[in-house]
Amino acid sequence: MYQKGRAWIELNMNHLLHNVTALKALLPAQCAMMPAVKANAYGHGAALIGKALQKNGIRSFCVASVSEAIALRNAGITGEILVLGYTTPHQFTDLAAYSLTQTVVDYPYARELSSFGTPISVHVGIDTGMHRLGEPSENREAIRSMWSLKNLNITGVFSHLCASDGTTNTERDYTRKQIQKFQSVVAYLHRNGIRDFKTHLQGSYGVLNYPQLSFDYARIGIALYGAYSSPDDQTVAQIDLRPVLTLKARIECVRLLHAGESVGYGLDYTAVREMRIAAVSIGYADGIPRDLSNKGYVLVNGQRAKMIGRICMDQLLIDVSEITQAAAGDEVVLIGKCGDQEIAASEFAAYAGTISNEILSRLGERLERVAG
Repeated sequence: MYQKGRAWIELNMNHLLHNVTALKALLPAQCAMMPAVKANAYGHGAALIGKALQKNGIRSFCVASVSEAIALRNAGITGEILVLGYTTPHQFTDLAAYSLTQTVVDYPYARELSSFGTPISVHVGIDTGMHRLGEPSENREAIRSMWSLKNLNITGVFSHLCASDGTTNTERDYTRKQIQKFQSVVAYLHRNGIRDFKTHLQGSYGVLNYPQLSFDYARIGIALYGAYSSPDDQTVAQIDLRPVLTLKARIECVRLLHAGESVGYGLDYTAVREMRIAAVSIGYADGIPRDLSNKGYVLVNGQRAKMIGRICMDQLLIDVSEITQAAAGDEVVLIGKCGDQEIAASEFAAYAGTISNEILSRLGERLERVAG
């Protein structure tokens, strides 16, 4: 039985499967989920999440790198694994050895993959306006000609929406243009007799805000884990998403801080009254941003406690003046529920001026993941 240590992550697998069911209900019947399990499954633990999803019928996954894909294979994950990012030529051998599917980032890269000499499965990336990876959608002939490259086994075509979480007219108009560009490329390929490939365009917010779209896969990421990127996000689809992750640490010690005394590095916080403060066994080496210094909150015994002083590598300090029962060894909830209180990942991220995607994906390896 796992003995909870200094800091850890608890995973509610029932919530994960609830989210899978809820999200599937939004998708067209022929559309399969291709969960994004990159960045260690957004900090949740790629092997744990991947195995749970595979056990419940998920057969396609996407990651950012070959190393992430190999780790999934070594954990027993079968089926399709799409590498969304660039893979260097010296790693092309791994693509074939581990039966991975590589993204074609542009036409010159397609030729480079083909010249490797060994058949490689690929999905062709189409740039419809994000201007990151993919062959520009207007280069239709270059896209079509990839099918004539000898060693490319093209099984999919996809693009990525860069403003699908937006609610302004400008963002919605831009998203609609991206959708139209992608559909136009697919139609062009079909007219030229190229039909045997899968399509995918939507990430989490593409599904939540444009559920009417009909493609073969949906690359769902943050929503799968029961989180929104920001606390004020609004979506077209009304859906009950439940957070999978709870982040916890322990109170190491409690002590008095007298008025005028300062705490932590740089004497960054000075007490204006007598206080009770607690050291908590988690820090920026575990993924807690230093930007939360003197800003963030945690939960102790069902009550909120403010972070004070600078976040350290391995510890942070909190004000427990109003939580009289707080004591060494008590659990501290940084993300999740405690009693009637909850700090969502999006709220936690907002204190640091970022989004939950970043906060979750940067959670450190020394945090043990415990599935329950």
